[in-house]
Amino acid sequence: MYSIEKITTLIGAHRYGTAEANISWMLTDSRSLCFPEETLFFALKSERNDGMRYIADLYHRGVRNFVVNKLPEKAEQQFPDSNFLKVADTLVALQRLAERHREAFSIPVVGITGSNGKTIVKEWLYQLLSPEKVVTRSPRSYNSQIGVPLSVWLLNEQTEVGLFEAGISQKGEMGRLRSIIQPTIGVLTSLGSAHQENFSSIEEKCREKCRLFHDTKALVFCSDDDTVRQVVEQAGYPGEWVDWSMVNAKAALFVREITKEEDGTEVDYVFRGEKGHYRLPLIDEASVMNSITCVAVARLLGMSAQQLAVKMNTLEPVAMRLEVKEGRRGCTLINDSYNSDINSLDIALDFMNRRPDQKNRRHTLILSDIYQSGLPADQLYKEVADMLEKRRVDKLVGIGPDIAQQQHLFRQMECHFFDTTNDFMQNDEFDNLQHEVILIKGARSFNFDRLTEMLVEKVHETTLEVNLNALVDNVNHFRSMMKPGTKMTCMIKADGYGTGAVEIAKTLQDHQVDYMAVAVADEGVTLRRNGVTANIMVMNPEMTSFKTLFDYELEPEVYNFRLLDALVKAAQKEGITHYPVHVKVDTGMHRLGFAIDDIPALIDRLHQQNAVIPRSIFSHFVGADSDDFDRFSAMQFERFLKAADMLQGAFQHHIIRHICNSAGIEHFPERQLDMCRLGLGLYGIDSRDNHVIHNVATLKTTILQLRRVPKEETVGYSRKGILKRDSLIAAIPIGYADGLDRHLGRGRGYCLVNGQPAPYVGNICMDVAMIDVTDIPCHEGDSVEIFGDNLPPTVLAEWLDTIPYEILTSVSGRVKRVYYQD
Repeated sequence: MYSIEKITTLIGAHRYGTAEANISWMLTDSRSLCFPEETLFFALKSERNDGMRYIADLYHRGVRNFVVNKLPEKAEQQFPDSNFLKVADTLVALQRLAERHREAFSIPVVGITGSNGKTIVKEWLYQLLSPEKVVTRSPRSYNSQIGVPLSVWLLNEQTEVGLFEAGISQKGEMGRLRSIIQPTIGVLTSLGSAHQENFSSIEEKCREKCRLFHDTKALVFCSDDDTVRQVVEQAGYPGEWVDWSMVNAKAALFVREITKEEDGTEVDYVFRGEKGHYRLPLIDEASVMNSITCVAVARLLGMSAQQLAVKMNTLEPVAMRLEVKEGRRGCTLINDSYNSDINSLDIALDFMNRRPDQKNRRHTLILSDIYQSGLPADQLYKEVADMLEKRRVDKLVGIGPDIAQQQHLFRQMECHFFDTTNDFMQNDEFDNLQHEVILIKGARSFNFDRLTEMLVEKVHETTLEVNLNALVDNVNHFRSMMKPGTKMTCMIKADGYGTGAVEIAKTLQDHQVDYMAVAVADEGVTLRRNGVTANIMVMNPEMTSFKTLFDYELEPEVYNFRLLDALVKAAQKEGITHYPVHVKVDTGMHRLGFAIDDIPALIDRLHQQNAVIPRSIFSHFVGADSDDFDRFSAMQFERFLKAADMLQGAFQHHIIRHICNSAGIEHFPERQLDMCRLGLGLYGIDSRDNHVIHNVATLKTTILQLRRVPKEETVGYSRKGILKRDSLIAAIPIGYADGLDRHLGRGRGYCLVNGQPAPYVGNICMDVAMIDVTDIPCHEGDSVEIFGDNLPPTVLAEWLDTIPYEILTSVSGRVKRVYYQD
């Protein structure tokens, strides 16, 4: 933690503002904001974006400290109590601050570069060294000009070893990364063709990478690679060479023998004259090579051959990003649209080719233009064509102008070419995909995620109309009852209480709510894929969802030690540190949560790792909507404060406290604390007295058919609708499959036709209901209100002896949502 005064000095900034602040977090992406009170935002500028445009939003979300290259207009008036540190270049300032931070540590720091294997070597070294040593490492693949300083900033007083990746794409970049990482041990993994287009030769790229090792005490590399060996020799590298070889017995680490078995690989080696042996539970060649590099580094860091023999056998594969999903029309999708180069294409094709498929389906590849290969287009796509033939691809869908120009090379298979992803999705070929195994492989700019998200169009005359103005009015209604500075979490689980979470979330994001909360990770994924960047809390994380949480920056609730331990292990495997979690305490609900007596053990468990960090602590009032439970609510609040005080006392950063729901905001203003959770109130219903504030959702349908039915005839299944008079019966296209509760039938409830009550007749069917409109002037095609502005869902809840939540959330997904603003 640094004071804002010290940071101003370290980066040579001119400070505007006098607010006191201590900084623990550096932020460059507004979507990643977690701890605004202790965050310093660097307004980076790129060709397509300018961080200055996010300052207002971040200010509303609690950030008060900014590094800028120019002051915002009327900064003092717009952003009171803020600090603006003005510098010539915000990226340079970010790097300089990380560099000064690194200089405060006299510990072994391993700097890893190369074309392939950086992340695997880093993660395996972490597995080998932990938990005996406290290791700080790059999160995921944070190896860029921005990622490296963010990684090095994670070094702390407990760190015993640092592991950092450094990636480059052009000349002149590695010098800046070397100054930030300041490695004591350098590691060069294998070279490849990635980013070759900005270098005249592989040797030039190797020389640039080797600039990372200028001041290291030792350098680990494979001397069997002629290019690497020659570059290292020519550089006159002054440190200790720790080269490894499978042919040169004089190398620092000589690999004597490699024996591959069905489920692992045995490796015999000699390190500085001492024999060693280990078993790797993997058999692919790349893993074996990476494991040898890890052995050399681990031995340099003091691990014995015996310790390594034990640890190497426990190495786990670094999590893959390739995903397999069941698709529509009998297809299986292999989604590997996270990177695009010829090497990863071959790996993905190999995966598809080896994947068992009892249905004998065709293999189809959807491939975009490949960027940054460094090869001429004709040579690149000739290699791709040969690869597809070798991997037995039956059909190619090429997307992009480059691959389309080379379509004459793909003669051994069925081919279709399109300029854009949108062109393909609008073509009949997209609809003709059926009973195929489909590999989706492309550069991010082609937005291939849309290919996996296309859904069958839903056509239904029943609609749920959602008034977004009313939603905002409800937010402001409850904000008016909240103390200044109190944060708001909006509950949009269960698809926004049935209203459709995506549009609800976008509206809430526009109005600067602090958090959104969903029930499960998949709900959060839907929001992220639709452009929602706000903080998202997951209230019921499942054990199988951890990778999804990390991939989409979703913050999970933790409520017991089993979940916490599993989450920590998953985060460590992914190379993640300081991931925000929300601690749930059971103060009387007795549903989920840590007991008060668990808090000391929880604190101890949290201190033993750095994968996750508590962002908030919270609980649930059992009966904030009723005065009858006030004494119990008071007891709950006392328990919660005790738990929150214990947890906060164990950590330096601020931990948000929240216990009030919609009813609690109104009923217990003195208990609003740092944040409140707005649930049912967001959708316009005051649970204290069941009155409607501003109605958000209206379920409507239409009259399909009108029919005259004589007295004493019956209507519907089981002849339960016996008519007592000659009647006019309307059939409406809504049933219990749409969310219309079957218990409303036989006259127990009614809907509104042209503003007048029309009772339900007979049993409600799955897709259709019948209503009595004998006394109501109406026609086929007229609108029918099931609930909404004129017939609140609270009324249906009373008829059904249930709660409004159930009425709202029961609306089926096949009902079309229509959003509007007055």
